[in-house]
Amino acid sequence: MGQNRVLRLLDGLERQPHADTVIDLVGRGVRALPLGGGRDVLHGRWLGHPVHPLMVQVPIGSWLSAAVLDARPGRSREAGLLIGVGLAAAAPAALAGAVDWAELHRPQQRVGLVHALANTAAVGLYAASLVCRAKGRAGAGRGFAYLGLTAAATGGMLGGHLAYRQAAGANHAEEVPHVVSGGWHRIGAVADFPVGQAVRRSVDDVPVLVVREPGGAVHALADRCSHLAGPLSEGTVEDGCVRCPWHGSVFRLSDGWNVRGPATAPQPAFDTRIVDGHVEVRLPEEAPGGSSPSAAESLPQGAGGHGG
Repeated sequence: MGQNRVLRLLDGLERQPHADTVIDLVGRGVRALPLGGGRDVLHGRWLGHPVHPLMVQVPIGSWLSAAVLDARPGRSREAGLLIGVGLAAAAPAALAGAVDWAELHRPQQRVGLVHALANTAAVGLYAASLVCRAKGRAGAGRGFAYLGLTAAATGGMLGGHLAYRQAAGANHAEEVPHVVSGGWHRIGAVADFPVGQAVRRSVDDVPVLVVREPGGAVHALADRCSHLAGPLSEGTVEDGCVRCPWHGSVFRLSDGWNVRGPATAPQPAFDTRIVDGHVEVRLPEEAPGGSSPSAAESLPQGAGGHGG
């Protein structure tokens, strides 16, 4: 079977540059919003994944329930209440989506812009539905509501394309524990890693960021940022953290914890040790009893190690 028409349309939308000027303008505006720490809250760093998909369940669920009530005679008032709940919940959901959208790749932003336009149309249609109901025009109110549900469904389909085909919001470092073989991997002599500088190495074809600190500790993280696979080895190392050069996510070198978004997932961190003047790394392994042994506990007799 060939590619279906809708999928061809969406793939074409990703390559369509006509709205790029608008995307640049709106993106700058969203990034300039004085949100402070609220930006990470809207990204969903506290939740471990984007919060926008969770928040949109309220307006979508409310509007779908209103459509069911509108199918029954005499339930326009209750349907209107649900529509109002959906409209109230749409604003914070849209803000969370906009904050995420501003930190995406351009093809994702192109699809995201149309996704936002469809949802904006849905909000406008549902607002018109409420106005009609308030004026006693229940039939027109139902009509606007069903049109709004159609627009919201279109927006949902575009959101699904963003999430599942374009991997917006997905953890781009999730596969690392599954593709790196167990055991220690030698990645170079200690002298190959200048103090305080990010160095890129490879383990089983997986890029790894390695940083040697002034005190001698060596840290190693998966190099591809969990947000959108940016190269952390090209980022800035400061205060025990590395900052992604693409969208500014900050990760702690000692354990990969995402200190600042837009990344919502931490980086896979490797245990490290020094053997015969060479740095070796491995993914943490579970010891009997469910605990992960430290690198120092796994060192051969007489070898010096530094936890990563």
